[in-house]
Amino acid sequence: MNRREQREQIFKILFGVEFHSADELEEQIGLYMEDLGDIRKKDADYMTGKVRSIVEHMDEIDGMINQASKNWKTTRMAKAELSILRLAAYEIKYEDDIPVSVSINEAVELAKLYGSDHGPAFVNGILSGMV
Repeated sequence: MNRREQREQIFKILFGVEFHSADELEEQIGLYMEDLGDIRKKDADYMTGKVRSIVEHMDEIDGMINQASKNWKTTRMAKAELSILRLAAYEIKYEDDIPVSVSINEAVELAKLYGSDHGPAFVNGILSGMV
């Protein structure tokens, strides 16, 4: 699985987390990985670890998003765009091996696939305001 595919799966897990309690995180990750079927352990470990780390840093990440967004707080954002923003903000803040431009571009591409009509511009605007 390449990075783009991993990122898309991580987004889907994060999106699903929005609809469950924090206590169910491990169960939700496990169920999602089962549904993916035959994937390499290396990919599953990478995705699981990244989701856990994003959730662990969620308050800080949401603070970054809230600070960069004018007139929009995370509590008002669409769940798809919010999950995309959280993933990209995490990469920008914590993953030095991923160039910022790549994180932003990948987030915009996810927003084109899963966000609203205005999702790509919204995601791009907030992430650009973050850097």
